[in-house]
Amino acid sequence: MTRRRLLKTIAASAAARPNLVRLLADDMGWGDPSCYGNTALETPNLDALAASGTRFENFYSASAVCSPSRAAILTGRYPIRFDIRKAFSDDEAHLPRTTTLPGLLQQAGYATAHVGKWHLGGLHQKHIRNRAASIPGPHQHGFHHYQCQNEEQPLRGEMGRDRILFRRGGTCLIRDEQNIPATHPYYHRHFEDTNGDEATRLIGEFHNQRRPFFLNVWFLAPHAPYEPAPEPFWSKAAAAGISYDQKCYRSMVMHMDHQVGRILRALDERGLRENTMILFTSDNGGAWEANIGPYRGGKTDLHEGGIRVPGILSFPGRVAKGALSGRIAHHCDVLPTFCAAAAIKAPANDGENLLAPQSARTALFWQIDIYKTLQRHYPKPKPYATEALRSGEWKLMAMDGKPVALYNLKADPLESANLLERQPAVVARLAAEVRAVLTAGRNRGGFPAPAC
Repeated sequence: MTRRRLLKTIAASAAARPNLVRLLADDMGWGDPSCYGNTALETPNLDALAASGTRFENFYSASAVCSPSRAAILTGRYPIRFDIRKAFSDDEAHLPRTTTLPGLLQQAGYATAHVGKWHLGGLHQKHIRNRAASIPGPHQHGFHHYQCQNEEQPLRGEMGRDRILFRRGGTCLIRDEQNIPATHPYYHRHFEDTNGDEATRLIGEFHNQRRPFFLNVWFLAPHAPYEPAPEPFWSKAAAAGISYDQKCYRSMVMHMDHQVGRILRALDERGLRENTMILFTSDNGGAWEANIGPYRGGKTDLHEGGIRVPGILSFPGRVAKGALSGRIAHHCDVLPTFCAAAAIKAPANDGENLLAPQSARTALFWQIDIYKTLQRHYPKPKPYATEALRSGEWKLMAMDGKPVALYNLKADPLESANLLERQPAVVARLAAEVRAVLTAGRNRGGFPAPAC
């Protein structure tokens, strides 16, 4: 085969490979999208995405807080494998260098880009200015291009307290190891608008390059601080008897949904939608103003409200349209599923391929350092737990490896009846699985793990 024919063959193969889009909300509750039954707000674009694919009733985050879940999404591994046990506090904590989904896709010829929130370390001024001797950021984890906010204190804390993190978020953007200047068109944009702007720009750029791409968009919404979203979403959120924060929250969800719609339209306009797999979820269960459906708990807690999240998978010709799935899915499934779509071999992981027929999957595991307060408007439910494990219909909760509760989620999805004393054999079996994960080796990297 001549070199010219070989290059044409490679180009044709690349064009045939599907594009991959990963959309992530921040602190969104299981019941927030209108396609999950919410009548208090409208999410027409998420609804349309669900109509084009499959909506999961049992999609789980990898943690009840942010950073651990994001680590699992990129690696396909439980966060405890990297000793990530709580949300990072904008210090030196980070995801250590390891095999990641964007790295695998990059090696396979994909263009890879990350847009939005990061919260996995490495986005301080001192890091981007001295990357060779610093901790890894998005580039080092496999992204050709990234655009994120500066993630360090006191900047992030001050902007959060002043409730300007969204409305003035464009003033602290970092793009590919450089701070954007005040002359950049994104500088005075709402943060979620910059995410939509950049995502749609990249889709056009990748299309012009005729390269398969992996676009990873992690919204900050609807995480606090609760701020009014731009019109028309602020006016649409008005309702009698709701608090200012609730109105802000609803407007933020609808504004984020609008950005999802912009991304979908950018794909449609270029004829890319039929060859693109899209997955939408949230990083953890709902916080203060979120709708967590009928479940207990919420963000920072391992009851269902803290780890059950909306999940929508769309892939024309590969995933059923308008389907409702009871299949148990998890953040660790992202890596094997995306690898399968791209026809590349997945490394060892803790997930399963959601494009393959449903199987009797092994147990799912969660670990989180104790948060004694709940990010909701009511006390944290008891028993407190630092670990949880779901195996089939059973869910065991434990504190430092000691079982504290057992629920049958098939009969009792609201976790109202603790069967710990009635099912000793089940407790013993699941507790052994919890201990096995807790005692396995961990990749802690070369910098400090998050403080306990």
